Amino acid sequence: MEDETELPVRPRTQIQSRVLLLTICAAGIGGTFQFGYNLSIINAPTLYIQEFINETWQARSGKPQPDHLILLVWSLIVSLYPLGGLFGALLAGLMAIRLGRKKSLLVNNSFVVAAAIMFGFSRKARSCEMIMLGRLLMGVNAGVSMNIQPMYLGESAPKELRGAVAMTSAIFTALGIVTGQVVGLSEFLGSRQVWPWLLASCLVPGVLQLTTLPLLPESPRYLLIDCGDTDACLAAMKRLRGTGDVTGELEELEKERAACQGHHAQSPWELLQNPTLRRQVYAYASSVFREAGVPEEKIQYTIIGTGSCELLTAFISCVVIERVGRRVLLMTGYCLMTCWGSIFTAALCLQSFFPWMPYLAMSCIFAFILSFGIGPAGVTGILATELFDQKARPAAYTICGVLMWTMLFLIGLVFPFIMEGLSHLVYVPFVCVCICGAIYTGLFLPETKGKTFLEISKELQRLNLPRQTGRPRWTGPEVIQSTKV
Repeated sequence: MEDETELPVRPRTQIQSRVLLLTICAAGIGGTFQFGYNLSIINAPTLYIQEFINETWQARSGKPQPDHLILLVWSLIVSLYPLGGLFGALLAGLMAIRLGRKKSLLVNNSFVVAAAIMFGFSRKARSCEMIMLGRLLMGVNAGVSMNIQPMYLGESAPKELRGAVAMTSAIFTALGIVTGQVVGLSEFLGSRQVWPWLLASCLVPGVLQLTTLPLLPESPRYLLIDCGDTDACLAAMKRLRGTGDVTGELEELEKERAACQGHHAQSPWELLQNPTLRRQVYAYASSVFREAGVPEEKIQYTIIGTGSCELLTAFISCVVIERVGRRVLLMTGYCLMTCWGSIFTAALCLQSFFPWMPYLAMSCIFAFILSFGIGPAGVTGILATELFDQKARPAAYTICGVLMWTMLFLIGLVFPFIMEGLSHLVYVPFVCVCICGAIYTGLFLPETKGKTFLEISKELQRLNLPRQTGRPRWTGPEVIQSTKV
């Protein structure tokens, strides 16, 4: 009799528990996977696109384009991707509230379709401007998904798995980078004849997301706290958790909802003014390895190694993050990156004196990327979900996205000129950033492992306003319906 009652439950629980995994995959394939994929595929056809730029200029003006102008146009093609990401980050907060987390990811694929059309017909139209526009549109797509995907997954996961689930964003980024590097090999789509199809292949992940994500639930937190729909929230939680008892988690959400009542969703400027919340390179990979002395014919395979390193460490971090915590991973990653970046700089300076220095320099690049994957690659994406409550989270992601994409745009635009100007000292600015990151993490970042969102908010309030911890911060009834971005 006991067996008869258990047999129907086990398969159903297994089926329902797979919903969270499917949600992770559906959100990731059209989200951070797309970001990593488009970040890396532009590297393979570098020479062919530069030739295309020159041919287009010559066909229009009757004379070849000067080398420095070719470099400038190429830098624009690369840097328009993060510029689009900046625009996407500004859109993400508004979309996340008005459309919801899941629907925002689906609507976001309209940029992918438009970009794929631009890429696919750019050579026939003899228009490098179509490549630029396509890169800009893909950047907008990445800016939206890089903000909304970790928000969606972080709000959908139970607290004991929240770190691991949120780390999957970094796994999909690394997986996208590796996939783009492999597809970009000359044996596949990285040849002179088919490079437009390489750029247009971004359509495939978009189609996969459009066919799978509609079948999966919306974020339970969004449904309850933003929309005030308890029944939809309960249904989504049951699908994501299985047939287990979700009463305790629903009570936690109700407490968070009560804590957020009486406060509208914050704009980025309001978030920066709030004293309780205020604290919280692949496109040029060939050039870096060339500078390190790697033989030209080996560079494309060496680049695949870098992406594989990041993918490996993303998997490792996903496994250990709930054991060692966010703070330890971040500090370890920043400290190791500082170490390897310093050794890499010394190796570049001494490569003319010792024949084995290029190998040391290449090893340092791999070690630097491994160290990046240990912590900063994934943990930084989790923090905006965990350090901010529901009313502040969209604005927090907007600020994080704006900062990240602004830096990517500036690096993409000026990195070739940094290499020319600093030469062997090209990594020194990045080492300085890593040192600052390690110091700030050690001094100010609280550990969030295993805590509810409400517990984290109270701890931040205690740290930032120690004299006012006795005061209740949230009162009054209100359901959040919109955000000001």
